[in-house]
Amino acid sequence: MQYLDNYIQHLTFERGLSTLTCKNYTRDIQLLESLLENADLKTVNIQQVRRLIGILHSRGLSSASIARALSAWRGFYDYLIQHKGFTQNPVIGLRAPKAAKTLPQALSVDQAIKFVSIEGDGILDVRDRAILELFYSSGLRLAELVNLDTSMLDFSEGTVTVTGKGNKTRIVPLGSHAATAMQAWLLQRASIKIIDKDSNAVFVTEQGRRITPRAVQYRVKSWAIKQGINTDMHPHLLRHSFATHVLQSSQDLRAVQEMLGHANISTTQVYTHLDFHHLAKVYDNAHPRAKKK
Repeated sequence: MQYLDNYIQHLTFERGLSTLTCKNYTRDIQLLESLLENADLKTVNIQQVRRLIGILHSRGLSSASIARALSAWRGFYDYLIQHKGFTQNPVIGLRAPKAAKTLPQALSVDQAIKFVSIEGDGILDVRDRAILELFYSSGLRLAELVNLDTSMLDFSEGTVTVTGKGNKTRIVPLGSHAATAMQAWLLQRASIKIIDKDSNAVFVTEQGRRITPRAVQYRVKSWAIKQGINTDMHPHLLRHSFATHVLQSSQDLRAVQEMLGHANISTTQVYTHLDFHHLAKVYDNAHPRAKKK
């Protein structure tokens, strides 16, 4: 396809795109050519492109792969309009089929309690117990936890102030078990010589530096193995578990939204689909027509 060769030269020499990017564009536009079965590019209309999307979807291509192909085709047609006398872009306004939403995984209540109830009096044991309890108690994101400063803790009120996405600040409850674990850690922390720039950090290493997200991820996975939790454990799983368990107990979606720091309640609503068995039990106990007479 001569148009394709000219377009790739344009991307390479005029727009300065990388070899890998140009290779991806080439593959996606060659896919378009094969799907069109050598039809005249000038005559392709939006209905034909919609049909191609359906073909790709039926072949099992992911929404992300189809979206990437559409982006490549759209850019190709823009080039043809600007440089080759084409008059329409049949890809404008078309989107890939929405990907199916995957539900966030969550631990059972028993698993969560078992996981965070780690034992040991060593300085890292005490610190990690505080980290796990705080994740589960307050539903913090990983970045929010590692960026905590001591001034953000209020034990008298039982709250933690965190700065989340978009630099939005929110106040979240600090459960009694988490508060106890945090206070035990702060006593141990006092024995560490902390470097000046990290002097306010709540969670630090034995070398006195603010703990990194990667270090927390490693410690969480390590403790999952030690505690016999047979799942791919990561910090966000404790946040999911926090949200699921609070929602199951309270049925207060707005409160969970506030505690998680979600800007849109639709983000929080995914947790209402997590535990059908729990919802079925609530229905059986509450609905007058649920039980057989």
